[in-house]
Amino acid sequence: MSTHIAAKEGQIADTVLLPGDPLRAKYIAENFLKDAECYTSVRNMFGFTGTYKGKRVSVQGTGMGQPSLSIYVNELFQFYNVQKAVRIGTCGSIQDDVNVRDLVLGLAACTDSSLLNQRFGDLHFAPTPDWGLLRKAVETAEAKGIKPHVGAIVSSDLFYDENENWKLWQKYGVLALEMEAAELYTLAKKYGRKALAILTVSDHVIKHEETTAEERQTSFVQMMEVALDTVTAE
Repeated sequence: MSTHIAAKEGQIADTVLLPGDPLRAKYIAENFLKDAECYTSVRNMFGFTGTYKGKRVSVQGTGMGQPSLSIYVNELFQFYNVQKAVRIGTCGSIQDDVNVRDLVLGLAACTDSSLLNQRFGDLHFAPTPDWGLLRKAVETAEAKGIKPHVGAIVSSDLFYDENENWKLWQKYGVLALEMEAAELYTLAKKYGRKALAILTVSDHVIKHEETTAEERQTSFVQMMEVALDTVTAE
């Protein structure tokens, strides 16, 4: 049993969705999963397991930032044998043609985090998702009439960026900013598991646009459906 999740053996499915917000985990469990049961509430970082279209799925909050996600994903992979982990969260667009409410699939995850430096030193590891999950997510989104943006994202440790590092990422074609995917992809490679980040653009750094509460709820629902249909289709 892990320290931070504290679920019993068998309580967590081999497929897990990973929202940063634990209340989003609760929302998914209540609105999408059948017969969902809470397996952890340690530190109010809720986790639930239920079924979606007859297949067993868990949803686990991870908190904000790569260090927080790293704790939960390490434990999910090490102690609960999770095989597929899909982050569902928000991002900020840094490209003119990636608009608020659009869906972004992380083809690669750049980062400014020292987590990679601690592992690789002067080497430069390239965190990437599982190709099968990425391909299925594109197919699933397009079948729903959604045209996702597929490209590099950046997982930043610095939310309030006074240095405006996003301008350099923008110059090199990175689509959007978020805070967790690079560590998820790295851990998935370490443990030989499958991972993907499916993101909704909640704000636009260049255009200074943000979603309203109502729009945000609708966009999140699309993202949740794409993620659930993707992980249960394989």
